[in-house]
Amino acid sequence: MCKVAAVTGGSRGIGFGIVKQFASEGYKVGILDINAEEDYRKNLDQLDAMGAEYFYMQGDTREQKDREAFVAMLVERFGGIDVLVNNAGVAPKVRMDLLDMTEESFDRVVGTNLKGTMFMSQLVAKQMLKQPMKGSKRGTIVNIGSASATVSSSNRCEYCVAKAGVVMLTNVFAERLAGDGIMVHEIRPGVIDTDMTKVVHEKYTKLIAEGQFPIARWGTPEDVASVVSLVCDDRYVYTTGNYIDVDGGFHIRRL
Repeated sequence: MCKVAAVTGGSRGIGFGIVKQFASEGYKVGILDINAEEDYRKNLDQLDAMGAEYFYMQGDTREQKDREAFVAMLVERFGGIDVLVNNAGVAPKVRMDLLDMTEESFDRVVGTNLKGTMFMSQLVAKQMLKQPMKGSKRGTIVNIGSASATVSSSNRCEYCVAKAGVVMLTNVFAERLAGDGIMVHEIRPGVIDTDMTKVVHEKYTKLIAEGQFPIARWGTPEDVASVVSLVCDDRYVYTTGNYIDVDGGFHIRRL
């Protein structure tokens, strides 16, 4: 049975890795992304080469009209939504000390990483509730969190706060929707090699070399995408509201 996935922020990085994973499994995929489609044509050409069935909409998850237009388009084109991956996220444009952080930066980061996740989940959950059960569940919502939800960085407080909020969003949506057969999970990446981490690449490469990560390499978007695929599987039905670290073991406390 063909499934339909909605992926926010799917033009590049982790989001695009997830889109490719779903496409390889035969999903139909809707991509909502703030970037212009032509700017990531090389990535989308990969989907075309795979024979993927997808569509791309440029829009901002912070904006109600964009969220509603995307969901309406996805349902009209593919008939429903089985999976939502809330991946859209931004880092501060400039890392600033907590005492210097601006309201503008806070609003932008929290608006995308937390508000967008909240209201996209709300909208898609309502759509899923209109749909019949498929096998043992009605749908799956996956939130892409971050190790920064629990690891303090005082020079990017807004990012840490937003990702900490995603932890609770996962819990409250999971509790509310479990009885309706909709499972909700958080995937918590660590240091993943993407455009977002280019500015700290040297720093984390040094930490990896020093043994701070038990799995001594950078993570890849494909590493994250594989775990997203796992929790969306029809056999993954007796757990909800949980998170999985995809961080090379960085979360392990060691003496």
